[in-house]
Parts: sequence; C-alpha cells; structure tokens
Amino acid sequence: MTAPANSLLLERAGLPDDLRWLVQKYPRENWQGHANIHGLANMWLSRHDMFRELGGMLTSGIGDYREDRLTAPDFARWFAPRLNHFLGNLDGHHNVEDYQYFPAFAKAEPRLKRGFEILDADHHTIHEGLERNAETANAFIRTLEETEDRQRFAADAYANENSRLIAMLKRHLADEEDLIIPLILDRGDRALVEDDD
Repeated sequence: MTAPANSLLLERAGLPDDLRWLVQKYPRENWQGHANIHGLANMWLSRHDMFRELGGMLTSGIGDYREDRLTAPDFARWFAPRLNHFLGNLDGHHNVEDYQYFPAFAKAEPRLKRGFEILDADHHTIHEGLERNAETANAFIRTLEETEDRQRFAADAYANENSRLIAMLKRHLADEEDLIIPLILDRGDRALVEDDD
C-alpha cells in the first residue's frame, strides 16, 4: 500500500470525516454493550490497552530516573526488558495487521480501503519511530557507566523520542479503533474472516 499524504500522524486530529460513518453508527461509548464486542474486537482493544499501558510505564520510568527516584543501575534493570517487550510486541502486532487483517477488512468493506492505507502508512511512520526510540534508548543505556552529564543528556534525548513515539501511537491507536471496531461490530468476526477466504 502507498502512503497517502494525509496520514501524517502528529498533524491529524482523527480520521477524515468520510471514513467515520461506521463509528458514527457505532459510537465508542456503546461498544462494550454490543453483542459483537466479544472475540476479535475485545482482543484488539486489549492489545491496544497493553500498548498504552507499556508506553505509559516507559514514560513514567524515564521520569523517575530523571527525577532521581531510580538510580542508573536500577533503572537499566527495570527499563531494558520493558522496552524490548514494548517494541517487539508493537512491531509484531503491526505486521499481523498489515499482512492479514487490513487486507481482509478492506476487501470486506471497500469504502474503508483508504482508511486502511492511512493506518498502514502510520505503521511505517511508527516503525521509524520505534527504530529511533531503540537507538536513543541504547545510547542512553551505554552512558550509564559514564558521567552524570552524559547520562542526563542521553536521558533527555530518549525522553523526547519516547514522547514523540507515544504521541504518534496514541493518535494511531484511537484512529485504528474508530475504523476497525465499528466494522467488527457491524459485520461480526465470522463474516470478516469468511470474506477473506
């Protein structure tokens, strides 16, 4: 899929109006009461909640270190496994969406194809952000044996990169949910999977 010009994550306030007709039919506040919320829709929402939670933990953790609530060695032990879990799971989740779910959903509802192209373009932008995040995190971890000034500079660089990634991710997750969850509620899991056969 190609990257549409209007997919710039940090510049958009949500999906374009012409892609919001299903979320208007199935507003977010009614999702949990819908019969089709169980299964794929709930799985999707719980994965997204996990990414939000992990992103928040990383943001809080770097804040704790910068505010001297965690020593450098304690922070490194805490930080590295959580960061690896976050980055690895997010990248894997996006690959499954790009190669399995998005094509099946776009086939099931062609009027939303452009929305899935936007989400796919988001994934490329987020992947670049994941790479920058990992690079600045590794640079920071390498400084933990160096001077405090180098540690602080590297921690600031990571915190800035993390903030940017989390902002992109929040926008993307909300837009993805607004496109996908109403489609699942409207069609049901089985109809969407069968449409892919």
